[in-house]
Amino acid sequence: MTDRDRQPEDTAAATGEPVVSKPYIMPDDPEPGSVELLQKEAAEARDRMLRTLAEMENLRKRTSKEVADSKLYGITGFARDVLDIADNLQRALDAVPVEARANADAGLKGLIEGVELTERSLLNALEKHGVKKFDPQGQKFDPNFQQAMFEVPDPSVPAGTVVQVMQAGYTIGERVLRPALVGVAKGGAKAAPAANSSESNGAAN
Repeated sequence: MTDRDRQPEDTAAATGEPVVSKPYIMPDDPEPGSVELLQKEAAEARDRMLRTLAEMENLRKRTSKEVADSKLYGITGFARDVLDIADNLQRALDAVPVEARANADAGLKGLIEGVELTERSLLNALEKHGVKKFDPQGQKFDPNFQQAMFEVPDPSVPAGTVVQVMQAGYTIGERVLRPALVGVAKGGAKAAPAANSSESNGAAN
């Protein structure tokens, strides 16, 4: 070993102190601003985590709603076809006059009861799958659920009242599967204006 190789050891021995390239920083003595930086990074990470959780929850709700809608409204086309059967059953019952029903023999009564039972069973099966029948007779006309086919002059009811139902309507879930075909009252009784009523009461007193 040459003298040049021994020179660092000799220097260290001469001074009695080790040679350190940079000062050692204790872990408990962090660099200035490092605490604020860590707090900022933690806050950002927490914000990202909360956003991700919120997005996942929204996705879960959307998926759940889509699955429920698919299950409920997936039979829309089939339900519309079945409504023709329900209409035909109702037409068959309407074709029998009330007098004929009252004076019908056992055979005809049995046939009528069988058709009525079949219609009820069909409507119950439709309701089980979210399809409901509605009859707006006597209600105020609602273009969202009914389709006006004609107007009927009838002063005994307020204008816009459904006075005749030609074909019942059906809903599926919260949607209209088929609007009801109706006749709507035209004209009708009108309430006296409030101002006239007040004047009349004042004159009477």
